[in-house]
Amino acid sequence: MQNSAPEHLRHGLESLGLTAKGAVHWNLPEAQLVEHAIRRDEACLAADGPLVATTGEHTGRSPNDKFVVRKGDSAADIWWGKVNVPIEQTAFNALRDRVCEHLGARDLFVFDGYAGADPRYRLGVRVVNENAWQNLFARNMFVRETDLSKLTDFEPGFTVLNAPSFLADPERDGTRSSTFILLDISQRMVLIGGTQYAGEIKKSIFTVMNYILPKRDVLSMHCSANYGKNRDDVALFFGLSGTGKTTLSADPERSLIGDDEHGWSADGVFNIEGGCYAKVIRLDPKGEPDIYATTRRFGTILENVVCDPQTRTLDLDDDSLTENTRASYPITHLRNIEPSGCAGHPKNVIFLTCDAFGVLPPISRLTEAQAMYHFLSGYTAKVAGTEKGVTEPTATFSACFGAPFMPLHPSVYAEMLGQRIAEQKANVWLVNTGWTGGKYGVGQRMKLAYTRRMVNAALAGGLTDIETVVDPIFGVAIPERIEGVPDELLVPKMTWADEALFEAQATKLAKMFIDNFQQFADGTSDTIKAAAPKVD
Repeated sequence: MQNSAPEHLRHGLESLGLTAKGAVHWNLPEAQLVEHAIRRDEACLAADGPLVATTGEHTGRSPNDKFVVRKGDSAADIWWGKVNVPIEQTAFNALRDRVCEHLGARDLFVFDGYAGADPRYRLGVRVVNENAWQNLFARNMFVRETDLSKLTDFEPGFTVLNAPSFLADPERDGTRSSTFILLDISQRMVLIGGTQYAGEIKKSIFTVMNYILPKRDVLSMHCSANYGKNRDDVALFFGLSGTGKTTLSADPERSLIGDDEHGWSADGVFNIEGGCYAKVIRLDPKGEPDIYATTRRFGTILENVVCDPQTRTLDLDDDSLTENTRASYPITHLRNIEPSGCAGHPKNVIFLTCDAFGVLPPISRLTEAQAMYHFLSGYTAKVAGTEKGVTEPTATFSACFGAPFMPLHPSVYAEMLGQRIAEQKANVWLVNTGWTGGKYGVGQRMKLAYTRRMVNAALAGGLTDIETVVDPIFGVAIPERIEGVPDELLVPKMTWADEALFEAQATKLAKMFIDNFQQFADGTSDTIKAAAPKVD
């Protein structure tokens, strides 16, 4: 075995039951990983330097292929159901042994790093890949160890074995298909196979952090975060993929703390990741110049972006492979960032939704009870391509704006968020980045420039004392005017040509909210339940 790690490495692969017969490349720098990826024909180099890879059949996550081992103390904690589907320990172990045998016959790439910018709460993460480009993905997305001498004593708190070319046998392995994402908390291990989509790597560890951090009195959150003139002017942006977390948090006038995953401790907010994973389909260089610039940088990975085989120029408008084209890059590729990944407590919390019905206001202020109601509801529309089989926006409810990654009951995260919002007296806003003037297919998507003006006004304190009108169905407080935004755009009904059709659509969505919230009714207060939409 050729081993690029120091010979005195304390924690190797043998403890996993993985005996490598080929070369094992430990913690290679990005340049070497790019060279390996190109030499192995895994990806190609585009003009200006980014690495372009395609992921085949899977261009998004496969949530229906995710399983959690039901064993030990964690069995009583897990929120079992559609999101967290149980699998037996024996089935996991059998599949683990076969995956180890599969990986052992190949050259491997290993990344050692962390989830969590705050050293007090970070988790040591080891990712073992059979593909060099996916190891570069891990290097981009997790927090890197800057003192390389510490890597010889690195002890992983969790290990991801990623074998995309290994296909499960559902009848033999107890999986739903040949694709699998298996989490075993007791063995501190994740198994991924049958999919080339690299996003499964980062989201599996996020799921782990969503289990670990609340037990340490740290709220784990699916959100981006930035701050203004000082580190105590923090804003959180909650939302599922495609709602605008990455776009709105990458503000040139504010410092980015992180793109997608954060913890909120007694001392403030910290980034869980070390990189960004941005959607780049039809990326506008004028509207999103900083993110656009990363698609022209060495070290960036572009997933399923169409690249001319001769000129190696990119076409960010081409969705022939998927709508879910992605860029993975270290956060240092952006200009205005917080290097430590840590800051103070939030003053503003923003819930982002992509409303396919076109009836929610573009911005509204929520009471504490409404904040808890909407956090538990987590309404948005799944945007095309983010999950396998989703080809157009589809209305959905995802508890805590991240149910696919929440192993504990949503009430755990909601109670912690409510407590912190009350303690910090934070403002909570609901921002609709979806449709206006009609539902999907009739109206148009909210202009980014208007959304930015509304969000900036809220963060600057300009909407705190402004006159508002209460939405008669959803009960939220809508500002009557915002500088630079047409007044009629603020009240959704004013943008529709047919008022009766608007009322029908609003009532339809309100009933969906009420029906969905029934699952939380027994565990929430009357005050929170009273924050539901009002329908006849």
